[in-house]
Amino acid sequence: MKLSDSVKSISHVKARMSEIVEDLTRTHRKVVITHNGEARAILQDIETYEEMQDSLAMLKIVAMSTKSMLEGKGQTAEKAFDEIRKRVRE
Repeated sequence: MKLSDSVKSISHVKARMSEIVEDLTRTHRKVVITHNGEARAILQDIETYEEMQDSLAMLKIVAMSTKSMLEGKGQTAEKAFDEIRKRVRE
C-alpha cells in the first residue's frame, strides 16, 4: 500500500485516535498526518518503529566498518580470528 493512501487530517486523527492506533497495531501501516493541507508527521506502530531503529543501527555499523576499512584500520577475518584464538589461550 502506498503511503499516499494513508493520509489523514489532524482533525480526523484527533477524533479517531483510538481507532487509528488499533489499526496501526494490526496492519503496521503508517499514517501521514496533515495540518492545513500539508503533510506534517507520520504515525506508526511501535513494533515497526523498533524494527526501523534496529535496521538503522545495523546500517550505521556497516558504514562505520566501511569507513574504517577505507582508512586502513581494518584487518582480515583470518588475522582477527588468529588474535582471538591467541587471547583465548592466554
